[in-house]
Amino acid sequence: MNRLSSPGVKRIAGAGAIAMALLAGAAHAQGMSVSSGAFADSGLLPAQHAGLGECGGQNVSPPLAWNNLPQATRSVVIRMTDPDGAKGGGVVHWIAYNIPASVTSLPAGAGNASGDHITVGKNISGAEAYRGACPPVGDTPHHYIITVTATDLEPGRLPPGLDAAGLAVALAGHTLNGSTIVARYGR
Repeated sequence: MNRLSSPGVKRIAGAGAIAMALLAGAAHAQGMSVSSGAFADSGLLPAQHAGLGECGGQNVSPPLAWNNLPQATRSVVIRMTDPDGAKGGGVVHWIAYNIPASVTSLPAGAGNASGDHITVGKNISGAEAYRGACPPVGDTPHHYIITVTATDLEPGRLPPGLDAAGLAVALAGHTLNGSTIVARYGR
């Protein structure tokens, strides 16, 4: 199992608004799965993965692992969205792409910024970085949907700086399968 390690990851910042069609197209796939050593599916997201400051966290991307990619997979894409955020309008916290199919996991923090085997796109604030969970105080815990999508695109084919809409366009006709895991976080 190949892992993308934190020390080899260069810092950049960001992710943008994920198109709902992209999320719907990557719903649970037969055989493919995604998991995290930090939380169980539908479990609580540890505070370490929440945003800095008042959000209660350290803004560290969660560890993820995936398996059973379709045979034709050349790269994977990761998206983390909060459909409860922005008063139900949804918030994009993280987009990562150009991850080679040979990479089957990311340790905590490895998805915070772009590096040799990962490109981090624009989050809701337009920064090319992981943006930790930060629901309003008193809200019911928000749901953070993390989707790993298998694609037939060669690693490096997608340009840096994509937001959710740009990623959705670039992936049209290139997704092979996907799987999701959900974390919850409240404060």
